Amino acid sequence: MSADGVIRVGVLGFGGLGQAAARILEPKTQMKWIAVADRKGYAYNEAGLDGDACIATVRDRGSVGYVDPYGTLSNNSLQELLEKANADGYFLALPNLPNTFMADVARMFIHSGWRGVLVDALKRTSAVEQLLQLQYQLQAAGITYMTGCGATPGLLTAAAALAAQSYAEIHSVKITFGVGIANWEVYKATIREDIAHLPGYDVDKASQMSDLQVEALLDKTNGILALEGMEHADDIILELVGICDRDRVTVGGVVDTRNPKKPLSTNVKVTGRTFEGKISTHTFTLGDETSMAANVCGPAFGYLKAGKTLHRRGIYGLFSCAEIMPQFVS
Repeated sequence: MSADGVIRVGVLGFGGLGQAAARILEPKTQMKWIAVADRKGYAYNEAGLDGDACIATVRDRGSVGYVDPYGTLSNNSLQELLEKANADGYFLALPNLPNTFMADVARMFIHSGWRGVLVDALKRTSAVEQLLQLQYQLQAAGITYMTGCGATPGLLTAAAALAAQSYAEIHSVKITFGVGIANWEVYKATIREDIAHLPGYDVDKASQMSDLQVEALLDKTNGILALEGMEHADDIILELVGICDRDRVTVGGVVDTRNPKKPLSTNVKVTGRTFEGKISTHTFTLGDETSMAANVCGPAFGYLKAGKTLHRRGIYGLFSCAEIMPQFVS
């Protein structure tokens, strides 16, 4: 943390979510965006990076490594940036393809000797299970790692954890999301992760698809991805905090890859029995005007701020979005 108390933030990955993260951080006074990396390079400026300049550079030249004068081209960008940058925390806006990638990144941080806060927006249950195996290593390394801190899991999971308090027993948690984006190419990695949930597909198959193959699939579905019974880490996160067994949690939704308007409203429904024996349902619905990027990146930085508070107190290890309340970043 800088002398003025501002949290110095890095963003790993600069696709759709990474670029949205840069825009969200731009007006913040409690956080300063100083570091970014993609597959081909990285950029670092202790005084702060210019989001518009970085986004324009990636659009025109393909990597933040070309950002003048702060960029560096590299085939080992994550490791080199970590060694160079003086960041308090990182938002891991990285595609989790293959499914072991985020755990591999966590190991890189553990072995580097870096101490600070990491936040991810992981989706898959199995990916979070891999991080659980690293929780004691993270703790020993002095890293406070916040997992599943996007929209779902994340914002909606936290809302479910809060809503559950009205009940003596939770019968079901049902998360339904609607995502609208104007062009799938802005969120290539996210769309591939969604395709991996479709019948007949898995993570390996989706990650190996060419852009042309993805476009052909979307042409068949008119740009719509209808997803049901997804392997989403909301289930393990709610189970770990004792709210309900994971088989009572279901996640599904509709992604429109050709229209920015949401195809349906995103919501979470928590059904349970009160201490008086009444069965009831709480519903928390997100405003249709809020984008996927707003509902993922906003909570991620709220959890990063909360993680920094824990880290300052010497509290390290792995935490989920249902264990810690995010703190608003002004």
